[in-house]
Amino acid sequence: MQKREALKKRTTFETDIEIYILLDGKRQIELDLPIPFFPHLLKSMAFYADWDLNIKARGDVEVDFHHLVEDIGIVLGEAFRTALGETKNIQRYSTQFIAMDEALSMVSIDVGGRSFLNYDVSIGSQKVGDFEADLIEEFLRAFTNHAHITLHGKSWWGKNGHHILESLFKALGKAFKEALILNGNTIPSTKGII
Repeated sequence: MQKREALKKRTTFETDIEIYILLDGKRQIELDLPIPFFPHLLKSMAFYADWDLNIKARGDVEVDFHHLVEDIGIVLGEAFRTALGETKNIQRYSTQFIAMDEALSMVSIDVGGRSFLNYDVSIGSQKVGDFEADLIEEFLRAFTNHAHITLHGKSWWGKNGHHILESLFKALGKAFKEALILNGNTIPSTKGII
């Protein structure tokens, strides 16, 4: 079996990003980016997906974190899609619920080539520490558009923004782990192609 891995880079006037991903990894995760809290979420996702993930990112964080968070979504989506390669022999779908203390989040994904994000996550405070929580939707939109996946993310309940977002990213990681399971040569589509 060919390694499902990719290295992608993106440099603009606002950001400079390099991402390596191995979908069948051993949870070797190295994140070097100047944003609070966000690396914690990415690490949670990669850990529960069983990925190796290396991200080196710099950007105009003196403006705010928006450009860097969104561009990480773009590059990670491109790396994911390249690493995935042919999709004819994967499980394709997964729905996962994760509880973290008072918070319960659900993620449902279809790794079927169509880009769509439904994000239904409400956080009372606009920030988790110094991180603006609404940037997560921007990250996931950029990621889904470039990974060509459908992603539904929902927070059923919760009060603590940290718990809500961390349970969401853990659910996303577990969903990726299941959806990317290799499944012989079966094409998971009634069309015969994804």
